[in-house]
Amino acid sequence: MRHAMPSASPSRRRRRLVVGFGAAGAAGAVTALVAVLVPSASAGTLFSDDFESGAGNWSKSGGTWSVVSDGSKVYRQAKADSELARVFAGETSWADYSVEARVKGLDLSRGLAGVAARAGGSSTMYRLVLTSAGSAELQSVKGSTVTSLGSATVNDPAAWHTLKVDVAGTTVTGYLDGAKVASGTGSLAGAGRIGLVTSYASAEFDDVSVAALGAGATSSATASPTATATASPTATATASPTATATASPTATRTATATPTATRTATATPTATSASTAWPSATGEKAVTATIAVSGTLDGGNVRYFGSGDLGSDSQDESQDPIFKLADGAVLKNVVLGAPAADGIHCSGSCTLINVWWENVGEDAATFKGGTSATYTVDGGGAKGADDKVFQHNGGGTLTIRNFQVEDFGKLYRSCGNCSAQHKRAVVVQNVVATAPAGSLVGINANYGDTATISKVTVVGKKSLDICVTFTGNSSGKEPTKIGTGADGVNCVYDESDITFK
Repeated sequence: MRHAMPSASPSRRRRRLVVGFGAAGAAGAVTALVAVLVPSASAGTLFSDDFESGAGNWSKSGGTWSVVSDGSKVYRQAKADSELARVFAGETSWADYSVEARVKGLDLSRGLAGVAARAGGSSTMYRLVLTSAGSAELQSVKGSTVTSLGSATVNDPAAWHTLKVDVAGTTVTGYLDGAKVASGTGSLAGAGRIGLVTSYASAEFDDVSVAALGAGATSSATASPTATATASPTATATASPTATATASPTATRTATATPTATRTATATPTATSASTAWPSATGEKAVTATIAVSGTLDGGNVRYFGSGDLGSDSQDESQDPIFKLADGAVLKNVVLGAPAADGIHCSGSCTLINVWWENVGEDAATFKGGTSATYTVDGGGAKGADDKVFQHNGGGTLTIRNFQVEDFGKLYRSCGNCSAQHKRAVVVQNVVATAPAGSLVGINANYGDTATISKVTVVGKKSLDICVTFTGNSSGKEPTKIGTGADGVNCVYDESDITFK
């Protein structure tokens, strides 16, 4: 946790991260948190950030984000052609709260920019946004469905405006510069993180703050210059019999309270059969160094997220993964939260059962085995992939079945420009793909790749490139797209197996 420092400017309040838990926290979790607040902050403050010390509190999905100086330091999203750019902060357990931020539209000619509350994923949230129509609109967003809860006219969208969203029970209320915009009843989950969002727009953000609403979402505060976090001895994340709770040089299996947040819960074993229902995380664990897995690791639906060197949430191709699986390893019942770094790497054959990516980092998983390797992804799901979900760099065959994917660029890509190329195969069975979506599968026809696809349901789009063929290369150049659709040779599927809803 960063500590409050004296303000460099009397006209600006310096506010730092404060974490608390809302009324919708996981049942049975035992938490105690002493947070640091500057003297001007109230005991109900859950979070505040003015970006004077950077943007380390935020996890990114899409867009080009950076802290810049605009008189004072602000957080800028500069990529105006990004379909959906967002950053998230706070806790998934926050329930009834008020979030506000100052927002300035730099380019709103085609899109929107604003602040989000109760974000349950990269495309599930309530948000109040400045729009290209010259209005402030309160919206409920679930996948590709955007519902307007009301709007008001904005005289100068390009100026700084304070946007505020209150969420209390099922009631959502938006305010523009202190004036009520709209209020409505929402049907999204009753808890979630905060966010800053743009869509086909560039904007700047500053002075973000979150305050608890009601008695159920408060934080305990002192003016102490240090932060302490304590957890009950009974709040130990106990792994299932297949993943023993012993410390090794590569991994620690206990949920340890850290100064930035208290991560407590009891991880209970779950079924090993494929699951297509998003689980509730039973606890959280910060990962500062890649966890090596050999044999079987059952995570008991604990949420693992990157921290330290794994906490940048960038799109850097050279990132390390959260998990690295040895040949023959099995990883099951794991939730990967944001930031997820480069997800999972499989060094050889591997099996992923009921693995869930709440917000994909660079890639959800990368498969690097030899020509005879077999990889299986059975159950689970992924959200918020700017580009690829599954990257196939090695050889062999990847089977993806009973899987759901939402808000993604590609579900699968056979590496188009790896220095060592292979003939690769992918089998896609019983997959639900929800828009926003780019394409399902991309393969290299010139290397003899094959994609066999069946029982795919596409939600929120009337059409989608199910299989795209490329001419790949080993020189690092961008591969050339040469075709789309079933051809009976490289892309093998029947149109009747693809359903659009």
